[in-house]
Amino acid sequence: MSEPSDAPNAPRRPRYGITVPFDGIPLADHRHWYEELVRLGYTDAWSAETDGVDGLTPLALAAAWTPSLQLGVAIIPAYTRGPALLAQSVAAMAEAAPGRFTFGLGTSSDVIVSRWNGMPFEEPYKRVRDTLAFLRAALSGEKVDEAYDTFEVRGFRLARPVVEPPPLFLAALRPGMLRLAGRAADGVIINWLGAEDVPKVTAELGADIPVAARLFVLPTEDAELARSIGRRMITAYLNVAVYAEFHRWLGRGDALTPMWEAWQAGDRKAALAAVPDEVVDQLVIHGSYAECREHIGRYVANGVDIPALMVIPLTGTLEEAVEGLAPR
Repeated sequence: MSEPSDAPNAPRRPRYGITVPFDGIPLADHRHWYEELVRLGYTDAWSAETDGVDGLTPLALAAAWTPSLQLGVAIIPAYTRGPALLAQSVAAMAEAAPGRFTFGLGTSSDVIVSRWNGMPFEEPYKRVRDTLAFLRAALSGEKVDEAYDTFEVRGFRLARPVVEPPPLFLAALRPGMLRLAGRAADGVIINWLGAEDVPKVTAELGADIPVAARLFVLPTEDAELARSIGRRMITAYLNVAVYAEFHRWLGRGDALTPMWEAWQAGDRKAALAAVPDEVVDQLVIHGSYAECREHIGRYVANGVDIPALMVIPLTGTLEEAVEGLAPR
C-alpha cells in the first residue's frame, strides 16, 4: 500500500482506502463518516463516476472536512468532459486538497460514454493517451495550442496556476493500456481481478509505479448469500466487452464462456447460474472480517499499493463493516 515518492528507492508509505460516498447516506451527512474513517486508520477515500453522484463532489467535501485524508477518483472518463473543463476540474481539486489528491483517468465504457452521455466511444487508447498529454501540459501552466489525434485545443491556459499538480493515474486492464500507464502515468488503477491475477497485470507496466485497485468486499459469513450477490455483480460487469476481453486475457475464458453465451442468448437466469463459485471467490472478497482482511492482504502482497474497498454490507450494518474492515 503506497504512494509516489520523489526520492529514488524511497519506501512507499502504507495506504488503505475505501470507496465513497456510502450508499444510502446523503452527501450532506458524510462529514461524520469521513471523520470516522480517519479515526479508524483509513488513509484514503476514493470516489468513482458511473451512474450515481459525480466523481469530484464527494472528494471536495472530504477535502474541507478531513484535511488528513488522501483523496482519489477512479475514474473520470476521458470523453464526458471537454479537455479544458476536465483540466479545470482537476486543478480545482488539486487546489482544494493540495498534495492529497490523485486524479484517475480512464476510457470508461461504451455504455457510459455512448448510451448514457450520447458521445461516440471511439479510439479509446488514443483518447486517454491524448488526454494525459493535454493534462500534463495544462496543469503545468502551459498555454496549450495543439491538434491531438482525437481532439484539438486552441489557446487554452488555466487562469489559476496549479501550485502542486496531482499525480495522474490511468485505469488499465490489458497490455496496451497497462504499458501506456507505465510510460505516461504516475500510477495505474486496476479493477475486477483476483489477487493472484495482480502479478500478470503489473508485469505489463514496465515501470515501478503505484498500483491502486478497487476491491469489492461483502463481509458476511453466509457464503451462499455472498456468492448470490457476487454472481449478480459479475454478470453485470463482466458481460461488458472490455471486461470480458480482460478476463479472457487473464485465462478465465473457459470458466466464463457459459455465462457469456447465456447472456448473449438473453437468458439472464442461466447466466447467473453459470458463474462458478471459484470465480466468485476469486473476484469478490467475502467471509468474516478477519477473512476479508486476509484476502485484501493477498492483493497487497501481490503488488497492490492502494486498496480501495467497495464495501457492501449484507448481514451487518455499514458502521460495523467499516470498523470491522479497518486496517489492523
